[in-house]
Amino acid sequence: MAKIFGNFHLALGIGVVLLIVAMFGLHGTMLSDGTYPWAQWLRFVHIFAGILWIGLLYYFNFVQIPTMPKVPAELKPAVSKYIAPAALFWFRWAALATVILGLLVAETQQGGFSGRALSFQAGYRVIGLGMWLGIIMAANVWFIIWPNQKKALGIVAVADDVKAKAASVAMMASRTNLILSIPMLYCMVGQTHIGAV
Repeated sequence: MAKIFGNFHLALGIGVVLLIVAMFGLHGTMLSDGTYPWAQWLRFVHIFAGILWIGLLYYFNFVQIPTMPKVPAELKPAVSKYIAPAALFWFRWAALATVILGLLVAETQQGGFSGRALSFQAGYRVIGLGMWLGIIMAANVWFIIWPNQKKALGIVAVADDVKAKAASVAMMASRTNLILSIPMLYCMVGQTHIGAV
């Protein structure tokens, strides 16, 4: 068991195999509404990417940022050279995957609604607001947080004053995404479970 649970890729692969078995075991080759499971697979991967993205956003804001001032100076390089870059890798790619997959999910729905949602047409305002918040947050990740984190973590060599300013900008942008994530999650859940507006 230690070989399975000790190997991240093997454990992840087993989870994916079990997902496929569950999907086809429960639904066969066609869902009860006449659609094929690939649309459900696409929705699942969108949700999985979103959980990874927002989970890391919450890790940064609830754990790493508040804890770093308490970490002894000699231990900080472990976070800034190893943990943060790895977390930021998954963070930025999960953000991109979430947005792209979300747009694809919207287009696979009956009549494809991403255009109606993004233009806030009646019946799509809740999900449209959630989609726009997600797009803004992903742009924030790629165009503000990541470029500044590269400087703050020393991935890109800059002067110490530039590094400090970049760390501050990255933190504020991350806090902006924390704030936006709360109504974004409400809108994503709200469209289906609370009602369309």
